Amino acid sequence: MFTILNGDNPFQRKIPYILLTNGGGVAEHDRCKKLSTQLGIPINPQQYCQAHTILKKFSNEYSDKNVLVMGGKLDAVRQVAQGYGYHKAYTTLDVLVWNPSVWPFHTLSDAEKATTQAVDFSKTPISAIFVYHDPRNWALDIQVACDVIQSEGIIGGPYVPLDKQKKPVDLIFCNPDLIWKADFDRPRIGQGGFKVAFQAVFKALTGAEYPHVQYGKPSTETYRYASEVLQGWIHTLYGPGNDAPHLYMVGDNPESDIAGANAAKWSSILVNTGVYDPTQGSPTHLPTHYAEDVEVAVKWAIEQHLCTQPNVKSVTTQFM
Repeated sequence: MFTILNGDNPFQRKIPYILLTNGGGVAEHDRCKKLSTQLGIPINPQQYCQAHTILKKFSNEYSDKNVLVMGGKLDAVRQVAQGYGYHKAYTTLDVLVWNPSVWPFHTLSDAEKATTQAVDFSKTPISAIFVYHDPRNWALDIQVACDVIQSEGIIGGPYVPLDKQKKPVDLIFCNPDLIWKADFDRPRIGQGGFKVAFQAVFKALTGAEYPHVQYGKPSTETYRYASEVLQGWIHTLYGPGNDAPHLYMVGDNPESDIAGANAAKWSSILVNTGVYDPTQGSPTHLPTHYAEDVEVAVKWAIEQHLCTQPNVKSVTTQFM
């Protein structure tokens, strides 16, 4: 498949593509380094868009504000956030080492303690909560999120009714996937499940769900951002003035890949090598085309481009 994209095709040119994923938890550079080794081809960070990559756009707004980042292993997402320019990013492990009674049902391991920062959260107002990746300790994270939001940012402070708050805490989720394909035989619950759990608890406490921003596939904002990333990669390869004639999304999840591509007016290709199981019936969102795997999907996209624009020697853009 990558041989085709890298020039072994009717255009005899590299077909620009990026990898769009609802995964994350590590820096794009680190993920691309690992992928390049696994695939045997270079994957440039400019080609890789994770669920939280879009947060780079808002680093100026939050660069000097105290924010809480959730998900991933230990303080990995803190490091990602700092790499984006969020200079005051804290974790729920920081909160727990500050005051273990915040959630007395978890004792920090030595490895967890080693990643924490000493912060007095009674004097450190949190302006936003970013759920970068799948949380490892749902109970701790839900408790701390509820505390932060209800106390208008001051953990341990008096609760303030939401309609009386002057500066409500921003809440941002990066991945809406309820389930995802793992090594286990059946799909596993993802960050979307955490959001459902948090909102259920918050509603039970306050009577209503908390307003939030949702990024990640299939959100319109993520697909718009992905288009910008892909356009930037095209300009890197072929220079300014070269634009994508048409976009194709190849994906295995009808709820995220196909729904988002359809809404963005891209051609969508659903493959059978991930979340979607054709034996379970028709998908909830119908694709432009079905394919057995990614290579078959890429070949079909090239054929479609040749059929619809036979006199155009422009590059076909693949999006996965």
